[in-house]
Amino acid sequence: MSEAVGGAVAEGEDESDEFSELDARAEAGVLRIFPPEEGATRIVLVRHGEAECNLNHVIGGPKGCTGLTGLGRVQVAALADRLYESGELRQATALYSSVLPRAIETAERLRPVVGPGPTALGPVRERCDLCELHPGDCDGMEWSEMVKTFSVPDWDADPTAPIAPGGESWAGFVERASGAVRRIVGDHPGELVVAAVHAGVIEATMIAFLGVSPEVYRRGWVRIVHASMTEWEWVPSEDRFVLLRFNDSAGVPRRTEGGSGSGALEVGAGKGLGGTGKPGILDRLTQGLLGDRR
Repeated sequence: MSEAVGGAVAEGEDESDEFSELDARAEAGVLRIFPPEEGATRIVLVRHGEAECNLNHVIGGPKGCTGLTGLGRVQVAALADRLYESGELRQATALYSSVLPRAIETAERLRPVVGPGPTALGPVRERCDLCELHPGDCDGMEWSEMVKTFSVPDWDADPTAPIAPGGESWAGFVERASGAVRRIVGDHPGELVVAAVHAGVIEATMIAFLGVSPEVYRRGWVRIVHASMTEWEWVPSEDRFVLLRFNDSAGVPRRTEGGSGSGALEVGAGKGLGGTGKPGILDRLTQGLLGDRR
């Protein structure tokens, strides 16, 4: 007796009948194993590396953001090594970032490995609508100071309350950030684009694109790690986004839970892909050691 996917085929029964049935089920939508639709647009959202404002518990708007930490730069370098070796973003046609220093620095450090060549995509395209929630008057404050001064809005009860005077509400932020990603996708039909953004922006797309209702979601319901990739595909014929991957941070070192300082890293941090000890891709570019791509 021969075997087939899904169970045994009775003796004397033609295996082709079994697989024809599977094909019919796939056509009916029971199985969704097929290549991307022609004309679909893919967008990869990269969360920035660890930032000084993250480490110091500072609200990182335009005033409070001072760029990446040393670990943050190591994280982005590890991601760059992976992207160079895998070539998975080599077909990208555009690279975006928010206007905040931590996102710009992340995008600039990834620029040599996004697209067909180190300078092929030109300058990073900066957009304010890709920023984290606009903090208004609490920008640059430590979180403890912000809580004492303005308290914390209860966004579960009222997502339309602003975080502070002059700042955004959670509901307004979700609409603005997810709308920015939609507009970028609309500007690049059938292409692959990359954007260096923030955890909140990625969370906003999860809420908006997956249709999570306000009665169900809570802010912070997903943990998005630094220098991770989340990828969406816009399928025109289905008028919807499909989530292709979430929080992909393979090969990126992270600070241990509760750790602080440059030594508080997970095992393997900074060793590069495969632990070869060779200079990373960004070092090789800087030192003129980079040959032609294979």
